[in-house]
Amino acid sequence: MNNPKFQIFQSSRNSEYYYRLKSVNGEIILSGEGYKSKQSCKDGIASVKTNAPYDNRYERKDALSNYTFNLKAANGEIIGKSESYTTSAGRENGIAAVKRDAPNAPTEDLA
Repeated sequence: MNNPKFQIFQSSRNSEYYYRLKSVNGEIILSGEGYKSKQSCKDGIASVKTNAPYDNRYERKDALSNYTFNLKAANGEIIGKSESYTTSAGRENGIAAVKRDAPNAPTEDLA
């Protein structure tokens, strides 16, 4: 994969729509909650694109060898969750990738 992108997909388990943001290396760097409609999922992606550049929208979480982050909207609602990282530096690299990739990433509809 050469370019970062959002992917929309529908779960066979609950029929809800989800998004994931893949970085240039193909790794999933951010995932969204389940949405009842595809349009709501698209709205979630738009919110990520708007909020991703702002460092104060990232909630960093630390646990023993498990570092994660949540991306929050201006109203404090979580709009995306990261994968787990084994170091805080890895988590910071993940945040930097979301900041860099999310605002201009195209959306691939797999649903």
